[in-house]
Amino acid sequence: MLELSGRVALVTGASRGIGRAIALGLGRQQATLVLADVLVDGARQVSQEIAGAGGKAEAVAMDVADEAQVGAVVQDLVGRLGRIDVLVNNAGITRDQLVMRMKRAEWDQVLQVNLTGAFVCAQAVLRPMMKQRFGRIVSISSVVGQMGNAGQANYAASKAGLIGFSKALAREVAARNITVNVVAPGLIDTDMTRALPEHVRSEWLAKVPFGRFGNPEDVASAVCFLASDEAAYITGQVLAVNGGMYT
Repeated sequence: MLELSGRVALVTGASRGIGRAIALGLGRQQATLVLADVLVDGARQVSQEIAGAGGKAEAVAMDVADEAQVGAVVQDLVGRLGRIDVLVNNAGITRDQLVMRMKRAEWDQVLQVNLTGAFVCAQAVLRPMMKQRFGRIVSISSVVGQMGNAGQANYAASKAGLIGFSKALAREVAARNITVNVVAPGLIDTDMTRALPEHVRSEWLAKVPFGRFGNPEDVASAVCFLASDEAAYITGQVLAVNGGMYT
């Protein structure tokens, strides 16, 4: 069994869906959790769920695109908890539109949260991780960042960018025993995919050899593995959780 007792983990976008499942999964492995989200009430509910199961978790309001806010949250948690071991960059948004109709604001918003937000969070945790000579950074990309999808050029660019960013950062920090990896989910059963029209869901499912949507827990299991000592010699990699949709 994976064991994260004594580790402190910061999970962004932890209020629902994949982020919630990741938080619950890390909680089951005995990590001490700080759950960050602009939807802080949702993150607080998740933290209470973890605490109710005997784990340790707290929720904080944080916008990953706000550099000052991220820095303050990380400084505070390191000051109180003494360390930061795991960062999960999960926060993300969509603003779907065909490129010819896409407004510059829709492009900028998605890149700012999904990609720049991950950079800001990673940069904030690197100094304490390097000082303690240990760290695990896991970013949540998407199969869309690998294969593209019409109407999601901004989202695809941000998720593809996460892969390149993580591969570069992995080379920079490996000597300090910090690993940097990516999990790329495919079709996962969340509120976002449930809201898709039925014909769209059917079209996407036809591309999945498993013939079903994945569960948020499938993604959480991959994150927990990469955050653990079992993955100590794995860095700069993309772990696809997509049921064979893209290989």
